[in-house]
Formats: sequence, structure tokens, C-alpha cells
Amino acid sequence: QVQLVESGGGLVQAGGSLRLSCAASGRTFSSLVMGWFRQAPGKEREFVAAITRSGGSTSYADSVKGRFTISRDNAKNTAYLQMNSLKPEDTAVYFCAAGPLESIFNYRYHYWGQGTQVTVSS
Repeated sequence: QVQLVESGGGLVQAGGSLRLSCAASGRTFSSLVMGWFRQAPGKEREFVAAITRSGGSTSYADSVKGRFTISRDNAKNTAYLQMNSLKPEDTAVYFCAAGPLESIFNYRYHYWGQGTQVTVSS
């Protein structure tokens, strides 16, 4: 089993930045692909970004490319999502997820955090 705990969400003005963290425990962190997803009210959960086990490869949704950066520190068992130039449409609950394969599909991830709210005001 893997436990994931997100932190770093909050309220920010448009154009601002936030850094989300996802602390993992219960299994060798470096054996897991990490992903970030988000879910806005009334919408389906959508892929945001993913990073491979070593951190050598990343992928992003088109909507966040160039503004968000996913990273990981395997020594600290933590993944991060740096969010810059935030827009009101980025408002959502952000979830981190872990699984065996890098994917944009949420069903490929076996473990999920509880989510952290990000609200961007205009």
C-alpha cells in the first residue's frame, strides 16, 4: 500500500503561483510513476502532469504546458507541482496519484491522495 498526502493548496490571485507537494509513504517511492490530476466542480477529473520514476521524463496537459512543472525528490519521497501564471480556470481540487505506468488516464494509477483545493481569483 501507498499513502499519499497533498499540501500547498490555497487561494491565489490570477497570475500568481503555488507549489503543491505530495508526500508518499508505504512503498519504495522511486518505483512509482507520479501524476497530478485535478477536478473542478461539475467536471470530470482530468490529467495535469506526470513524471517517470527517475524524473527523467515528464508529460503535461496542453492547458498547463509552459506554466506548470512537475518534479520529484526520491530522497524525500515527495513529488511537486509548481504552478505559475495561474488562471481562474485552474481552480480545482488537485490530486496526486501513483502507479506503475506513466499515463494520462486516471484508471492507470493505483493510489490517490485526498486532494488539495486550489482557488484562483480573477
